[in-house]
Amino acid sequence: MQSGQISDHGFLADGRSAALVDRSGSVNWWCPGRFDAPSVFGRLLDDGAGHWSIRPEGDYTVDRCYLDDTLVLRTVFRTGQGEVALTDALAFEPGARGHDIGLRSPQVLVRSVQSLSGEVPMRMHYRPRFEYGRTTAFLIERDGTLEATAGAARLTLRGTMRLDCGEGEATTTFTARAGSVHNFTLGYAPTYDAPPPEVPDADRTIADTVAGWRSWTREHPYQGCYPEQVRRSALVVQGMTYRPSGAVVAAATTSLPEKLGGTRNYDYRYVWVRDFSLTLRALWRSACFDEVQRQFSWVSRAMGRIGEEPVPIMYGVQGERDLTEHRLDQLAGYRHSPPVLIGNDAWRQRQTDIFGEALDAAWLMRDKLEPMEPEVQHVLRVLADQAVLDWRRPDAGMWEERGIEHHHVSSKVQCWVALDRAVRFGERLGGSQDVARWAAARDEVRATVLERGWNDQLGAYTGSFDSDDLDASVLVMPLVGFLPADDSRMRSTVRAVERRLSHDGLLRRWDGDPAGFVICSFWLVGCLALSGERDRAHELFGTLAGRVNDLGLFAEQIDPLTGEQLGNFPQAFSHIGLINAAGQLTDVERDPALRHRGMAPPHFTPMKH
Repeated sequence: MQSGQISDHGFLADGRSAALVDRSGSVNWWCPGRFDAPSVFGRLLDDGAGHWSIRPEGDYTVDRCYLDDTLVLRTVFRTGQGEVALTDALAFEPGARGHDIGLRSPQVLVRSVQSLSGEVPMRMHYRPRFEYGRTTAFLIERDGTLEATAGAARLTLRGTMRLDCGEGEATTTFTARAGSVHNFTLGYAPTYDAPPPEVPDADRTIADTVAGWRSWTREHPYQGCYPEQVRRSALVVQGMTYRPSGAVVAAATTSLPEKLGGTRNYDYRYVWVRDFSLTLRALWRSACFDEVQRQFSWVSRAMGRIGEEPVPIMYGVQGERDLTEHRLDQLAGYRHSPPVLIGNDAWRQRQTDIFGEALDAAWLMRDKLEPMEPEVQHVLRVLADQAVLDWRRPDAGMWEERGIEHHHVSSKVQCWVALDRAVRFGERLGGSQDVARWAAARDEVRATVLERGWNDQLGAYTGSFDSDDLDASVLVMPLVGFLPADDSRMRSTVRAVERRLSHDGLLRRWDGDPAGFVICSFWLVGCLALSGERDRAHELFGTLAGRVNDLGLFAEQIDPLTGEQLGNFPQAFSHIGLINAAGQLTDVERDPALRHRGMAPPHFTPMKH
C-alpha cells in the first residue's frame, strides 16, 4: 500500500541527504549520498519504488516525537499486547559536534526497536529499489549482513536476527519483550571507487547522533518570540543544508503535488537564489555567523565570474547549473498524481528578483564582508549592473510561471532592492559614476512601480504592471523596505490581499491557487506586525504555527478546508517564513514604534557562539 498523507511523515537528515518515515514505521523516501541523488526507498511516489518498514503485526496506535533538540525520531506503538518504541536516525560521523556535524556523514540509517512493556509481535519488511524504483537488487547474505547491490549503489543491512530473503526483499518477524532491544543498521556506498558501506553499532550511533544535534542546538541560542517553534524550524533548515557546500535545498522531495491530480509537480531538491536573502535572515536570527558565511560563500562560488549572460536562478547543491528536467514515467506519483520529475527546468528562466535577494543578503552581512574579497565585489557589482538593464524586462516571477513572462511587481521591487543596497555599499562596489547610475535607476524603478503597480479600483498593488489581479508576492514590499508597512497604500493592499486571498489564516498566492502558501501567510504576519497591528499578528502567527504536523513540520502549502499539507516536504521556505515572522514580532515587541525598512534594526544583534 502506498504511503499516506504527506504530513504523516517525519524528517531525518545527516547533512547530505534526507529520509522520510511515516507513522507506521515505514521509510518511504531516502536518496543517500546527496539530496538530489536517486532514491533507494521511493514508496512516497509509487508503491513499487521501495520501502523499509518496522511495525507491530496487529492493530496499534501511534505517538511520536523528536528527541529534544534533535532530528532523531521516536515512534511509540501502543497495542493490546504492550508498547514498543522505534527510534530512527540518519547518522553523523562519530564524534562530530557543533559546526562539524554533517560534514563527513557516513550515510548510515539506524533503526532501534525497544520494548517498553508486554510482548508485542513485530514485522520488518526491507524492500530496496534503486534509481527511483527502476532496479531490483540482488540480495546476498555475507558475514552476518545482507548486501544489496545493483548498478551504481550498494546497501549493507545488519540486524540482530536472521532475515528471510526473497526476490529483492527480506522480511523477519520477532517478539519485542519487556526490556529487549532489536537493532538494524543500513549503510550506503557507491558500488565502485568507494569502501564497503559502514554498519556501525546502532546504540552507539544513535547516542552519538543525538549528542551531535544537541551540540549544534547549544551553539545556536535564540532569544525572542516563539522560541520553541523557532528552534524546531532552525533544526529543519539545518537538516536541509548540504553541509559540504553550505547550500540549503528548498525541500527534501520531488513531485509532491500542489494539488492532487494537478500537474504542478516539481523537483525541489535544489538551491534557489530567490530564497537566498530570506534564508540568510532566518539563519542570522536562529543560527550564527558560521552558517550565514557558508551560505554566502556558496552562492559566490556557484555564480562564478559573471558576464553579460543571465544569472542562473537556481543551482545544484555543489553549484551545478544544468538541472534539465526529466520525467519518470515508471512512477505513478504521490497518490497517483503524476508526473514525477527529476531536475527542474526553471533553471532556464529569467527571474530578475534574484538581483535583490543576493545584494540584500550581502548588505545584511556587510560588516562581515570587510575587507570585501574581489570575487564577492565582482558578483555584487555585476548584479547591480544587470538590475539597471533588466528591470524593464518581463520575467517569470518568483512563482516561476512557465511559457509566459510578465512585468511582475515583486521582481521590480527586488530590482529596486538590488540598486538600493548597491548605493548603500557605495564605493565599496564601484566608483562615484557607478553609484550615481545605480541611484538614478533605483529612483526610476520606484517611481514606475508606484505608478504602474497600483490599481485604483482594487485599492491595491497588483501582481504585475497594469493588472487587475492580486498576488500575495507584493507583501514583500514593506519587508524589504520599499514602502513603510503603515503607508496608506500598503495598508490598503494588505487589506485587499487578506480579504480576497485569505481563508482561515492561510493566504493563497493568487485567486485560483489551490491551497494556502505557507510563507505568504507568514509575510502577512510580518506586514501586520510592522504596521502596528501586533495583536492580530500574534493571533495569526499562533494559527499558522498550529498547522504544522505532529512533529512541527511544514510542507509548502496547506488546504484551508481540510488542513491537508500539499507540495514538497518539508519545505525550507515555510520554516524560514516562520523564523522571520517570529523575528519581526520580536523586533516590534522590543520597539512598538518600529517601522524599519527591511534591514536588521539598530538594536538587533546577530547570534554569536
